[in-house]
Amino acid sequence: MFSSNIISIYGEKGQAWIAGLPRLVAAISSKLDLRDLIEVTNLTYNYVLSGFQGDSPIILKLGLDHEALTRETFALKCFAGYGVVNVLAEDKGMLLLERAVPGTSLKSYFPDQEHESIEIACIVMKKLHQASIPEHHSLPHIQDWLTALDRDWPIPDAYLKKARKLRDQLLKTTGPDVLLHGDLHHDNILQNGYDWMVIDPKGVIGSPMNEIWAFVIDIERDIPFIAQYFNFRTQDVFNWYFVHVILAACWNLEDNIDASLFLRLAAKAYKYVS
Repeated sequence: MFSSNIISIYGEKGQAWIAGLPRLVAAISSKLDLRDLIEVTNLTYNYVLSGFQGDSPIILKLGLDHEALTRETFALKCFAGYGVVNVLAEDKGMLLLERAVPGTSLKSYFPDQEHESIEIACIVMKKLHQASIPEHHSLPHIQDWLTALDRDWPIPDAYLKKARKLRDQLLKTTGPDVLLHGDLHHDNILQNGYDWMVIDPKGVIGSPMNEIWAFVIDIERDIPFIAQYFNFRTQDVFNWYFVHVILAACWNLEDNIDASLFLRLAAKAYKYVS
């Protein structure tokens, strides 16, 4: 999946970068005194290795999207003290991070502890959103992300029109803004001792409700629970969920990646939006 994603997005440049990874990793390991590096199993858009710097457990993250890694670094520093991993070193296209131990993802709670996983995600989200929006930043607003809905996509017209209408209504009515993780799914919430740590923030500004869609599993069960937990209007949470799964489908199509999963989720959610 990782190689096909990189080649799909970057073409020959991506192929060359993948081919050069062993040399790049060796050079960084020598410079930063890294050892016992092992490739993680769920690679998507970045090359990620776990290992040690001296005796300290670390994660080495390499990516072709230097701007995205710079944003992630900035977001991690903004969330520092609110349940995220610490940044140990950074360079162009490279990020060295503290590693959660044992590092088991919240996804491991499926299927036996699904409801407990939603409650943990809510606790994590509440802690993250206590972080202040930085006074000086270039982070996007959720409104900037949602302009993607205005383009023509090979998506059912009824879905696109509904997503655009809901977006316009929600942006006017669901404030105030907070600093958002932007991709708070279960694989980005990791066990660290008896606590949980968050990885891979996108860094975006918007209503807290924009965070929820990524960790919802069963919309009929989870959305009412989450809305009650945060004292949000349940209908607003359903509506934001629908908008975000359509946005995710658009982004997949933009990257030449299959969008059928998000379109199936949109089909389930469509009857709940208004």
